[in-house]
Amino acid sequence: MASWIDALVRTRRNIANAFGRILVRSDGPDVESLEDLEDILIGADIAPRLAAEWVEKLAHAPRGHANARKALIRKMLLGHLDHGPAFEWRSDGRPRSILLVGVNGSGKTTTAARLAKNAAMCGLTPLLAATDTFRAAGADQLRLWGERIGCDVVAGASGADAAAVAYDALEAAIARKADTLIVDTAGRMHTQAPLLQELQKISRSLSKRMEGAPHETWIVLDAALGQNALSQAKLFNDAVPLTGAVVTKLDGSSKGGFIFSIRRELGIPVLWAGLGEGADDLALFNAEEYVDALLETGEKA
Repeated sequence: MASWIDALVRTRRNIANAFGRILVRSDGPDVESLEDLEDILIGADIAPRLAAEWVEKLAHAPRGHANARKALIRKMLLGHLDHGPAFEWRSDGRPRSILLVGVNGSGKTTTAARLAKNAAMCGLTPLLAATDTFRAAGADQLRLWGERIGCDVVAGASGADAAAVAYDALEAAIARKADTLIVDTAGRMHTQAPLLQELQKISRSLSKRMEGAPHETWIVLDAALGQNALSQAKLFNDAVPLTGAVVTKLDGSSKGGFIFSIRRELGIPVLWAGLGEGADDLALFNAEEYVDALLETGEKA
C-alpha cells in the first residue's frame, strides 16, 4: 500500500521547504520569510484566509528553539483537521448503505470498488450498485472492478431509472444478507440542477426501502482540483446532505493542502484518502500521518 510520505511528495515539496526556512532561523521568522510562506501556502491550495491566519500566529509566536517552533507548527496544522474516531465498518444484521456522489472524473467508481474491497478485508460482505445509467460503460466499469475484487454488482440497463436501480440494489443486499451496500452514481456537474435532483431521488428511493438509508453520503473529491472542489461540494451538500469526504488522487496533486479547508467549509470530516493507483491504496484518513508527511523535510531519492 502506498504511504502518506509518497502520496504527498508534490504538495510537501513546497510546504515543507517553506516551513523549513522558518525553522532554520535561530531568531525565528522575519517579515520577508513570512510573506514568502503565505504565498507558498496559497500556491499549495491552502485557503488564503487560512494561510494568513497561520502566518499571523507564527509572527507572534514566542522565539524559541527550532524544535519548539516545529511542534507549534504541527499543533497549528492539526488544529484545522478533524480528530473524531476513524470510520469503522460494522454489521448490525442489515445492510449499511453508502451513497457516493461527485463530479465527472473524481474517481467515484474506483473509490466504490476500493471501499468494497476494504470492507471485505474487514470480514464484511459488500455489494456494489451501479446507478450510472447515463454512460453505456458506467456499469461495465464497476462490473470489471467487481470481478477483480470478488464482489457482486447490481446494475441497471443503459438509460434505466437510477433511483429504481438503487432501490433494487438495496432489496438485493437485504435478500443476500450483505453487510454493506456501496452505491456508485453518475458523475454530474454541480451546476446542473436536474442531475442534482436525481441524486435526491436516489437518496429518497433508498430511504423508502429502509428507514435511515442512505446511512452515509460521501462526496468524492479530486485532489487535483484543490479549492475548486470545495465550491462544487457545497452545492452537492445542499442537494444531499453530506456526512463525509473521500479525497482521491493525492499522489498526483500538488494541491493536497485544500484538505485543511474541508472541515471549515463543509462541516464534514475527511474519512478516506487515495494514496496511489492500486486497489489497496485507499487509506483511512489520519490527521497526524497527513500533517507529519507534509512537514517531512527530507525527500526520498
